[in-house]
Amino acid sequence: MADSKQTRRPRLVGMNHVAIEVGDVEAALAFYGKIFDFTLRGKGKGQAFIDMGDQFIALMEVAKPQTGGSRHFGVVVDDRSAVRDLAKAAGAEMVPGPFLDFLDPWGNRIEVIAYADIQFTKAAHVLRGMGLSIEKTEKARRELADKGMAPE
Repeated sequence: MADSKQTRRPRLVGMNHVAIEVGDVEAALAFYGKIFDFTLRGKGKGQAFIDMGDQFIALMEVAKPQTGGSRHFGVVVDDRSAVRDLAKAAGAEMVPGPFLDFLDPWGNRIEVIAYADIQFTKAAHVLRGMGLSIEKTEKARRELADKGMAPE
């Protein structure tokens, strides 16, 4: 609890983008294009931006990408049933464990989560703009309701 003399701290409300290091932007676009259907937002010298509705992933070309460790990020997809096979076919290294994680050729660890299964939500107008109509599972709806975030 903040005292009255303390400045109010900004509240985290979401993620705009995640930047990942890759050795070659064109190779990264080809790799991820074998696994996911995406729209390229734009490209610049040594960088590319992949749209995820109202968010994006920035691919940043660096001479020596950082590898290893437990750092990772999770992407949300409309249907993850084919991801494992597509990732393997693209040359991804699958990470053993209870989740659907893989390593890209530059050592970035990506966890793939189904939109229906988690409390993360997109506004109806964003889903509509993406051409998606996905229902949440009962578990995800309950998690949202427990936080006072159930859709009306």
